[in-house]
Amino acid sequence: QVQLVESGGGLVQAGGSLRLSCAASGRTFSRCTLGWFRQAPGKEREFVAAVKWSGRSTYYADSVKGRFTISRDNAKNTVSLQMNSLQFEDAAIYYCAACSSGLETLSSAYGYWGQGTQVTVSS
Repeated sequence: QVQLVESGGGLVQAGGSLRLSCAASGRTFSRCTLGWFRQAPGKEREFVAAVKWSGRSTYYADSVKGRFTISRDNAKNTVSLQMNSLQFEDAAIYYCAACSSGLETLSSAYGYWGQGTQVTVSS
């Protein structure tokens, strides 16, 4: 059974940092693109970042570019999202996603999803 389990969410002050992690089990995703999406209350799920299988190719939503960094460890079957300079608009449930063939920004391109981890940004 394939599972993606996110961790690292929580409450952080505006301007602070958090690091999200996602551990995959049940199959290896070393040849797949992994991504992060987020969904705020009342809004649709939106793309945040993606990283191709090698880890060298990444893509970010404009809203997080320069503040967030996605990385992966294929040996551990994990993907992480380092989030710096967090803003109120970053508050959402963050979802780990696998496995698209390219740097896909559409959620429908990913076949596996985690349960999500909450990120709350306070003043």
